[in-house]
Amino acid sequence: MNESPERFRDLQRLAYEAAEAVAASLEPGVTERQVARRMRRWLEHRGVDDWFHVPFAWFGDRTAFRGIVLPHQFLPTGRRLTEGMPYILDAAPIADGYTADIGYAGCLGDNPSWDRLTHDLAVYRELIVELVRERRTFAGIYAEVDRQIARHGYENRHRKYPGRVIGHQVGRVTSRLPRNLVLGAFGARTAQTVARELIKERMQGRSTLWNGSRQSRHAPTPGLWAVEPHLGLGDVGAKFEELLVVTEDDAYWLDDDLPHVRRWASATATAERADPA
Repeated sequence: MNESPERFRDLQRLAYEAAEAVAASLEPGVTERQVARRMRRWLEHRGVDDWFHVPFAWFGDRTAFRGIVLPHQFLPTGRRLTEGMPYILDAAPIADGYTADIGYAGCLGDNPSWDRLTHDLAVYRELIVELVRERRTFAGIYAEVDRQIARHGYENRHRKYPGRVIGHQVGRVTSRLPRNLVLGAFGARTAQTVARELIKERMQGRSTLWNGSRQSRHAPTPGLWAVEPHLGLGDVGAKFEELLVVTEDDAYWLDDDLPHVRRWASATATAERADPA
C-alpha cells in the first residue's frame, strides 16, 4: 500500500466518531433522512471534502433490507425511529483523496434479536481475517461466511448490496472530476476511480468487488478492503464495516479501537467478572 495507512485510519476513526455522535442524539420520531443529514454535516464540518457515498441511515426492518429491491431504495427515507427499533448508520467519506467506509449498528432501547446479532458479529471479524491469512480465495471466504451464517441461523443480508458484495477495494481517489454526486449518493470522482481500477484488475484476472462469483475466485489481492458482513434475523439486521489491510502474506484490521470492538471487549470483561471461574 503506497498511501499512508495512518491517513486512512484517521479518517475511519473520524467516520466512527460521527456515527457515535449522531447515535447519541437519536430520539423517537427522527427520520432516516434527518439522521443521514446530521452525519453529513458533522463530517463536512470536520474536513470531509468528498464522498465515496453519502451517509445512509436504515431503521427497523430496513436494517435487514426488507422491501429493498432496487438501488434507489437504499437511500434514506421518511421512516421514523421508535423505541426498540434497530438502526444502521453507514458513511463513506473522503478527505484529501483518502477514503473510509464504515457501518455502525445500534438500537434505540432493548431488542433481544439485535443483542444476539451484534454479539455474534465478533465471530465474523475473526473468521474473515483468519481465512484471508490462509490465502483462501475471496469467493471461498464468502462461501465460508455463508456457512457460518447458516450455523448461526441467520440470513446473509450483504448479498442485497449491489454486486452482492461482502467487501470492496478502497484506495486513494485521484480523479480531477468536479465533486458531484452520481445517482444522488456516490461521488463522481469515486465512480471514475473505481471504474479505472475495476478494468485494471479484470485485466489481471482479479476483481475489486469481493463476492461469491467466479470473478472472486482468486487469492486475496493486496491493498485495503472495506469489509461489511451484514446479518439478518427476521426483521432485524446488524453489521459492521471497516478497513482490512491485505499484504502478500498477511492480513490485519487497520484499527482495533473501534466501537464494535470495544463493545465486544466490554461484554467479555463483564462476563468474566460475573463468572471468574
